[in-house]
Amino acid sequence: MKPGLSLRVSQHLALTPQLQQSIRLLQLSTLELSQEVEQMLDENPFLERNAEEAPREEFGLEAADTPAQADDYSADDAMFSGATSASTTSADSQNDAEISGGGSDEPDWSGDGTVEMAPNDAEWGGDAPARNRNDAEGDEADATELARSHESLTAFLHRQALSLRLSEVDTAALRFLIESLNDDGYLEEPLEELAISLVGPDDLEQIEELVHRFTVAQRLLQSLEPVGVGARNLSECLTLQLAALAADEDSDADPETVQTALRICQQPLEMLARRDIRRLTQLCSEGGVAGEERTRAAMALIARLEPRPGRKFADVERNIIVPDVIVRKAGRANGSGQQSFIVQLNPDVMPRLRVHDIYAGALRGHKGGEGHQGMQQRLQEARWFIKNIQQRFDTILRVSRAIVERQRNFFTHGELAMRPLVLRDIADELGLHESTISRVTTAKYMATPIGTYELKYFFGSGLGTETGGNASSTAVRALIKQFVSAENPAKPLSDSQIAEMLKEQGIECARRTVAKYREALKIAPANLRKAL
Repeated sequence: MKPGLSLRVSQHLALTPQLQQSIRLLQLSTLELSQEVEQMLDENPFLERNAEEAPREEFGLEAADTPAQADDYSADDAMFSGATSASTTSADSQNDAEISGGGSDEPDWSGDGTVEMAPNDAEWGGDAPARNRNDAEGDEADATELARSHESLTAFLHRQALSLRLSEVDTAALRFLIESLNDDGYLEEPLEELAISLVGPDDLEQIEELVHRFTVAQRLLQSLEPVGVGARNLSECLTLQLAALAADEDSDADPETVQTALRICQQPLEMLARRDIRRLTQLCSEGGVAGEERTRAAMALIARLEPRPGRKFADVERNIIVPDVIVRKAGRANGSGQQSFIVQLNPDVMPRLRVHDIYAGALRGHKGGEGHQGMQQRLQEARWFIKNIQQRFDTILRVSRAIVERQRNFFTHGELAMRPLVLRDIADELGLHESTISRVTTAKYMATPIGTYELKYFFGSGLGTETGGNASSTAVRALIKQFVSAENPAKPLSDSQIAEMLKEQGIECARRTVAKYREALKIAPANLRKAL
């Protein structure tokens, strides 16, 4: 074959470093974004946090709709927005298409080569002041501060241990066991393993001595409040609580019922979970009707115990959700008579950043050179980072406003008024790609007058109705929860009965679908919901 030259035209997607960063920032959660900002502040000298109150350019929904803000985040959107380029290639070329910036380890942030102050070098997020926690208005305390003031389980136990008269060795052993508890108050690791973790597996004599000390310390630990702490498993936890109940002279519990409950806890807990009353009666109580009634009473007593003694001491701060968007009632109805809502970004999660003007000015006066080019790239990187964060919040706000508009009835009437909504509906309305909507709604939260929800919560498939319309799966789940909460405990509703009740409401829902929704709501089957 003779060598020759040929030309051909092809289209390819130019996934620039700026677009890559936009995609990454968009899918980050609030915590991850904060970590990304801190890392960029440490690495880029041209980027600084603006702690002062200063006016800034507003980047709201209106600005996002302008051509200057029409950049999208996902590669899919770039493709559908016409971000393609024509290129000519020769036969001896090694690559027909290259992604911008992909040929080097360092991204190309060189931009247009200018080092002049750009219009967007001013701070961004400057109207996000720190909330005054102790103002004269008497606002509610911040949830994080309340969490920090919440006493932990270990602190509570250590405080009780101070009142015990123990030797130094026993005090140290008790403190070690307290620190070894899990969040539920259980001592999961065997005492032998705890001893080996301290002295190693070779010193058998010292291991035996430590196990003895730990055994004494465990008895002391199990005598502390809350009752059941320090148990090694659920059976022991329930037994400790029943034993304390039996020893309490002021308790109104029937002693025989308590003893029956103690015997039940010594049996495999699978029988208790299955409510195998006949088998438990044979093993733990007298036969006949009286024995079965006592077994039922003992099972009801066990059901009132606390399976996780450390539950009320849970670390509340770890479970705090900081919303990205806040929705408030406008206080007046719109022209159609519907309630209006104000949708705005949460200023507490918006970083206040700007380009360091002194450094940028010094770079502008520099004569040039290799170092100059590197610093110029750093300056451009800082500018793009601010712009991409701006675009991230703009898109979150646009999507949130579209969701609120579509689900207006939910914010007024609750879950039962939720409408079917899929990602494509919002994508088509905003001119974005479904992948962008998916990134926006993942790990982003909206604080509403009726609770805080992940943005994905407002999306759900639809079920057919007799009138030919659709009912949201969220609304159907709310109906199922309502039916179960109103059922007769002695005769709980089966999945088939719930399906029939939904059909009476005009919603076509199969029994299997009801079972799936019930399990998602963590509602037990009918046989386990039946009152004892």
